[in-house]
Amino acid sequence: MSFDRKIKIAPSILSADFANFGQEIRAIEDQGCDWVHVDVMDGHFVPNLTFGPAMCKAIRPHIRTVMDVHLMIAPVDPYIEAFAEAGADIITAHVEAGPHIHRTLQAIRATGKKAGLALNPGTPAEALAPVLDLVDLVCVMTVNPGFGGQKFIHSQIDKVRSLRSMIAGRPIHIEIDGGITPETAPLVTAAGADVLVAGSGVFSGGSVANPDVYGKNIAAIRAAAEAAAR
Repeated sequence: MSFDRKIKIAPSILSADFANFGQEIRAIEDQGCDWVHVDVMDGHFVPNLTFGPAMCKAIRPHIRTVMDVHLMIAPVDPYIEAFAEAGADIITAHVEAGPHIHRTLQAIRATGKKAGLALNPGTPAEALAPVLDLVDLVCVMTVNPGFGGQKFIHSQIDKVRSLRSMIAGRPIHIEIDGGITPETAPLVTAAGADVLVAGSGVFSGGSVANPDVYGKNIAAIRAAAEAAAR
């Protein structure tokens, strides 16, 4: 993966048709998405249960772009190798999920994958500082993790600005996860974000039988984001 700060749209398959993942992934990629975001939840760290390494391995052949795996699980370390072997390109862990995030990021990088660090709404930007040189992506949660369809938490915009200042010229993506629409996308890209995760914002109203809706949703988010991008 080469690095650039062009706006990237990463639909979350948490909002896709679970019975039709292969076709859903091909549809969103054909309609112009940049990455495919996979939300892994354990029913423990967050109050929901979704996918595991076996599912990631099953959908990997359908993904032609980037497989962006967001681990909302605790503990994280015992599962890193399995998700790496399943084909993740980026593996993101939460700073809140355990006491040794430095070790976790080292373990992710040791697999040859890009390492991401996720911050919950109640976690300050300063949590990134001690591990800045181990991170390829920082994921700012603009909803509380666990479920799709939540409202965007506007207080996180200042966190994005702080993170962009901390990152300076380093090749680190700032990803936003939660409540992304054409209305909220420009708020975060103006603050310095460059990767936008959107679930219902992309999948709402569309289907594999009507994928043009996905394309219109992706294009609307991208246009709004790019117009405001820093």
